[in-house]
Amino acid sequence: MADRTMQEVNISLSNVSVPATPITPLPTPITTSPAPRKLSAAVIIPIWIFLSSSVITYNNYIYNTLHFKYPVFLVTWHLLFASLGTRVLKRTTKLVDGADGGAGSLVTKEVWIRKILPVGALFSGSLVLSNTAYLYLSVAFIQMLKAFTPVAILLISFIWRIQEPSKRLALIVLMISCGVSLASYGELEFNSIGFIIQALAVAFEASRLVMIQMLLHNIKMDPLVSLHYYAPVCAFLNLLLLPFTEGLAPFYNALELGPMILLSNAAVAFLLNVAAVFLVGAGSGLILTLAGVFKDILLIVGSVVIFGTIITPLQIVGYGIALVGLVIFKTTGGK
Repeated sequence: MADRTMQEVNISLSNVSVPATPITPLPTPITTSPAPRKLSAAVIIPIWIFLSSSVITYNNYIYNTLHFKYPVFLVTWHLLFASLGTRVLKRTTKLVDGADGGAGSLVTKEVWIRKILPVGALFSGSLVLSNTAYLYLSVAFIQMLKAFTPVAILLISFIWRIQEPSKRLALIVLMISCGVSLASYGELEFNSIGFIIQALAVAFEASRLVMIQMLLHNIKMDPLVSLHYYAPVCAFLNLLLLPFTEGLAPFYNALELGPMILLSNAAVAFLLNVAAVFLVGAGSGLILTLAGVFKDILLIVGSVVIFGTIITPLQIVGYGIALVGLVIFKTTGGK
């Protein structure tokens, strides 16, 4: 969906969960509920990379090529589609069985109000902001800025004292910060509004992941089960926001966009979350980390080839430094 579109698939990193891609897609509290039959890494990783890249590219195409400039509406549509989709899967497959037993048995009314709702609000803000950034910045530059997410997670974790500072973490923060700064300095079409919006999206996403760790550490969910709970919450909050941000205009323009575009776009985003269920446990943390890095590089290259984005040598160097810091962070479990 978003960044992620929703697209973003989250990979558990021991103490702190960090999104493997930026637009995504969807909330994934920590680990898994009963897993479906496993697919080999050689099969599921290419499928996940393709779907994750497709969601981001498709969203950007809708916003900037088809000129449908309504990210709140599009995110809300994705969430409504996902709400319905998870409930259909719950009735027809075993992919969402965790919503009945396991995690589902722990989600009481009190847990929903005190824990699910606040995390859903942060997730809703993250999706709307990250999608809005595509109206101002290129896909390539947004991917570079998303590399700062681990730094935001660490800083918030330090503030809430759920993570202790260390020399290794300080080095990671410095590497990623310097890398992202160089990439930003080298951006030829830098837009301050877009930069601020994407920075806020990173802050919301990092806060969401830290809050999941703090509030939902005892509730294990896979991407589809978490989507089952969060999508209706986020859709409701977005529907409240929609009249004040985009009004009725997106509904009229959606008719011009056509049902095939809307349905196929939401379906690809939803399939990404189905793929994420099979991705969990398909390979080691290092393999999944490298797959995420490859996907991000592929998106940047795709942005150059498909949308004509210009990447400067300084950005390549800066993003390379940030990626090294990102890989170190993920492979050490953020410790």
